[in-house]
Amino acid sequence: MTDAIPAPGTIVPRVVDLSHHNVVKDFGAAAGFGLWGVIHKATQGKAYADPDYAGRRETATAAGLMWGAYHFATGDDIAVQVDWFLAHAKPDDTTLLALDYEDNRLSQMSVHQVVAFLRLIEAKVGRKAAVYSGNRIKENIGLLGADDRAYLATHRLWLCQYGPAPHLPAGFETCWLWQYTGDGTGPKPHTVPGIIAGNGGLDLNSFQGTREDLAASWA
Repeated sequence: MTDAIPAPGTIVPRVVDLSHHNVVKDFGAAAGFGLWGVIHKATQGKAYADPDYAGRRETATAAGLMWGAYHFATGDDIAVQVDWFLAHAKPDDTTLLALDYEDNRLSQMSVHQVVAFLRLIEAKVGRKAAVYSGNRIKENIGLLGADDRAYLATHRLWLCQYGPAPHLPAGFETCWLWQYTGDGTGPKPHTVPGIIAGNGGLDLNSFQGTREDLAASWA
């Protein structure tokens, strides 16, 4: 695969997001195929840490892949969640940080808590996290006041939408990453060498730019 910008309408997987549910055989094979980055689940809520995060970080970066960490949101205390996430993600200045804001039937984070989480991350780390979401952010962004909506829209949007083209939530002019497939649905390709989905399909993401563009915007 080329490192160039894909032709319009062409979907090329550049980033995979993983958790312990996935099976990693060979990050080198994935990198050779054209994958550029990995965003791995680090934590969930206030008490869960993914057991595969640290080990895969070493092997992924050794294969030349960019590394990121995401936190699966719950309705628990925001300060506790942020501290838990940072303690286990252990970000350096090359680590992408992301908040996974999606439906959680057990404990739901509100859109107001999303803004509080992002503000606290920025205060503690000195840079903005990315926001992963799909229908949930589209349905709830209108609940925010104008200042909070504007602040949220300054973050990189990692859009989840399993359709032929991304459709943005109000206030966003573009998406940074587009998760175009997951759970075996959405446009193809659905696979990359060296990584097995586990339960459901592999979560793959496209990026409209060069590898250098992604690296410059990554962390």
